[in-house]
Amino acid sequence: MCADKTFDADVVIVGSGIAGALIAKQLGLSGRKVLILEAGAEMPPDIDEYMNRFFTAPIKATEIPYTPELFTNRKLTDPKTVNAGRPTVLSLTKDSWLKPEESYMIQDGKKLPFGSTYERINGGTVRHWLGTSLRFVPSDFEMQKRYGRFVDWPLRYDNDDKGIGLKAWYAEAEKEIGVSAEVKDQEHLGITFDQKYPMPAIPLSVVDTTISDAVSDLKYDGILLKVRSTPAGRNSQPYQNRRVCAGNTNCIPICPIQAKYDPSVTLADALRTGNVKILYCTVAYDVVIDVNGRVREIKYIQYKEDKGPRTGSDSVSAKAYVLAANAIETPRLLLMSMDRKGVANSSGLVGKNLMDHPLYLAWALMPKGKEVYPYRGPLSTAGIEDLRDGEFRSERAAFRIEIGNEGWNFPIGDPDTTTLDFINGLNVSSLNDVPKGQGLFGHELVTKLNGVLTRQFRLGFLVEQSPDESNQVTLSNKFTDRLGLPRPQITYDLSDYTKKGMAEAKKVATLIFDRLGATEFTRAKRDNPSQFEWPVGSGQRIDFYGSGHIVGTYRMGTDRSSSVVNADQRSWDHDNLYLVGSGTFPTVATANPTLTLAALSLRTAEKINQALTLR
Repeated sequence: MCADKTFDADVVIVGSGIAGALIAKQLGLSGRKVLILEAGAEMPPDIDEYMNRFFTAPIKATEIPYTPELFTNRKLTDPKTVNAGRPTVLSLTKDSWLKPEESYMIQDGKKLPFGSTYERINGGTVRHWLGTSLRFVPSDFEMQKRYGRFVDWPLRYDNDDKGIGLKAWYAEAEKEIGVSAEVKDQEHLGITFDQKYPMPAIPLSVVDTTISDAVSDLKYDGILLKVRSTPAGRNSQPYQNRRVCAGNTNCIPICPIQAKYDPSVTLADALRTGNVKILYCTVAYDVVIDVNGRVREIKYIQYKEDKGPRTGSDSVSAKAYVLAANAIETPRLLLMSMDRKGVANSSGLVGKNLMDHPLYLAWALMPKGKEVYPYRGPLSTAGIEDLRDGEFRSERAAFRIEIGNEGWNFPIGDPDTTTLDFINGLNVSSLNDVPKGQGLFGHELVTKLNGVLTRQFRLGFLVEQSPDESNQVTLSNKFTDRLGLPRPQITYDLSDYTKKGMAEAKKVATLIFDRLGATEFTRAKRDNPSQFEWPVGSGQRIDFYGSGHIVGTYRMGTDRSSSVVNADQRSWDHDNLYLVGSGTFPTVATANPTLTLAALSLRTAEKINQALTLR
């Protein structure tokens, strides 16, 4: 499995997720020889194996379809026994998040848990994304200039006087992913378009239209709320040889008919160029710098099976190098390099400014006779985006509102939880009004379930998080994986700016529920470590969840002393090293990050190609 020494690579890419796959494809089409080092196993010829694992799992966790296996002998697999470990939401409970034998990420426990996870397999984390493909609003790139908060990006939405902008690259990314949306729904908060989306929008659900009708004249903080269809990386018509979305409410963790985009689509195109090769089960562990300050080679270890022994080690050299291993694994690799002195870190910012979208979740039950029929259609087809920007951002975090089509599945694990309540005479869901201990069966059970499950809905508030250097990824000095490499150690907390935004989200949820005449059932869970008291001293607790939007840790900027890479995602310290993905984001904003990181990746691919031409 070691690298073919006869393959003279122009570029080595670490990671085959969306950033790595997009760059590999563009370089391959330009005739560049590209070698990808992928830590995980090769994707099977079809997804039957993934689907079978998901169907038979007793717990439908986000990561469950994929390898490595989450359980060994009915216990969470000890990360020290796995070659390419990964976190799981199952280790984020009160009893697990501080246990290294269960949690791959070592969390210090001094503040709050970091709640997001990622994959280390062919295709990366985007395998279990929802498909949401929103553009950032123009203000997101200029938080310091407009609101006196955080830092500005080194590029803008529209082209600036240096011709640096993302607008055209967003359009290219939407074509590559295959985004379904309508321009008229997305032209708001300064977002403008020069061309249409590749496909029409996914139809709205009954939940969407019901909320839309109710809030048509509703304002919050002087801002009119409007339900808009959500741009989605799934097919509303045949595209890229993928099927049309059939409405399975299973986008996360896996689309059963592959109507949703994932990086394997782009990676297959890259491999078909004949200029791209990939090494699976290959873990990069050292980026070696020469006397001139350029990357000379990347060292790696290979293995055959998830829990099997290493099968070899080697290094690979090229003209340019791209690290595309996500915002946790990329800083981990940089910090492991050069005998743990670190690479690309003259600013001291590698691993710092870790961000996510802390998610506030609220759920309610519509009145009888006003059914919204959840559990059909994609997980989400619409949202309220009007609170993503405003003057309030000088004081507190913005957020977007995602409308869920999956009832109370996310909040409490329905329809299973409520069904078991009625059968066993329990009331975990708070919906069982039958006398305690009395179970329901047969027609009575069916009638009862039809009466409540058809009225469930939830809202998810993706809240902007401030970039703070104290939130960071470092290396554990004690805990390793099976290859003997240090595992990532996480320090994480939420600022008052972010907590204020979450408190506002809570108010907006109640406002919308009241307008709908719905009964709210949102409650903080006593055993959830991801919660905080707000206001301080009030005794009121707010739960939050990870969104899987891991951002920051090697930010871009205009100054090498305050950033790790420039606007081209090129290292300030090593001119043939590019660090790509959402780790370069100076701020997290409010939009799901995938479309923006894809646009940045396409732009960087062009810059790499130009740099290679000039050599």
